[in-house]
Order: sequence, then structure tokens, then C-alpha cells
Amino acid sequence: QVQLAESGGGLVQAGGSLRLSCAASGGTFSRYDMGWFRQAPGKERESVAGISWNGGNPYYADSAKGRFTISRDNAKNTVYLQMNSLKPEDTAVYYCSARPAAYGGAYAYWGQGTQVTVSS
Repeated sequence: QVQLAESGGGLVQAGGSLRLSCAASGGTFSRYDMGWFRQAPGKERESVAGISWNGGNPYYADSAKGRFTISRDNAKNTVYLQMNSLKPEDTAVYYCSARPAAYGGAYAYWGQGTQVTVSS
């Protein structure tokens, strides 16, 4: 079973950038599709971006397109989310998640989350 640990969150001014990292352990990282999600106070968790096991087929929520980039390094068991041109509405707890690439379906494994706060 894979364990996930996010890092890289923090406080940034609007227009700034952050790079989130998610380190995986306890499983074969290259067998998992990976996703980034976020949850703002009082709101439901939403998908931000995802990437397949081999780094292909990245997808983005409309709110992330053109500003965020998801990538992964299977040699380092890590997935990244580069966030540029941040806006106050990007403030949320960001979670990475994994699902077995062979089965698809819902994301089953979650990290503890990292807080991103964007000040105006």
C-alpha cells in the first residue's frame, strides 16, 4: 500500500508561485496514476490535476489550466504541482492522491495535505 506525503505549501502573495511535492513510499510508484486535489474552507474537495503512471495524459481543472503544471519523476517516487500566477481563490489544503493504474476508478490513497494560502 502506498503512503503519500505532501510538502511545499505556504503563504504567498497573489501572482506568486509555489511548487508542491508529493513523495510516495511503500509501493511501486510507477504503477499508480497520481492526482492533486484541494479543499477550501466550507467547500468540497475538488480535483486540480492528474497524471498517468507514465507521465502521459495530464489533465487539469478549468481553474488550473494555463497556470498549474503537474509532473512526476518515477525515479524519485515523486509527483509535483507547479503553481504560477496564484490567486486568493487558490487558497486551500492541497492533497495528492494515487490510484492503481491497472484498475483506474476512484483515487484510493491520500496524503495528509499541505496548506496553501494566497494573500491579496
